[in-house]
Amino acid sequence: MSKIIVQGMAQGTVLKTTSPINFLGAVDKKTGTIRDKKYDIFEKSIKDTVLVFPHGIGSSVGAYTIYSLKSNNSAPVAMICTKADLTVASGCALANIPMIVVSNKEFDSIQDGNKITVDTKSENIF
Repeated sequence: MSKIIVQGMAQGTVLKTTSPINFLGAVDKKTGTIRDKKYDIFEKSIKDTVLVFPHGIGSSVGAYTIYSLKSNNSAPVAMICTKADLTVASGCALANIPMIVVSNKEFDSIQDGNKITVDTKSENIF
C-alpha cells in the first residue's frame, strides 16, 4: 500500500536503483548527474525522471541538495521510495516534488525505463 509524503502529480520515465542515495555526496546539484562510481546509475541524470530508490542516506544537508536540484531545473519530477527518511521527505517538501512510499512488492514491480504517472489525488497513485 502506497503512502503519500508530498502531494502532487508528475509524469516521467523511471530511473531506478536498488541503492540508497546520498544526495549530498552522489548527485551533482547543477546537472542532476550521479557522480559517485559506486552507484549502478553512475553518470545518469535524475533530471525530469521519476526517481525510484529505497531511501536516502547521509547528511541532512541532502535536503538542501534536493532543493538546489529543483532551483537548477535538474530535479526528478517525482520520487518513489520504500522508506520515508527525513532528508528526502523534507527535501521533496521544500522543492515541491511529489514523493510516495511504496511496499517492497510495489517497488519490485516498477520497471526502469517505463513511463509512469505519479498522481497523489488518484485512486491509483502510480
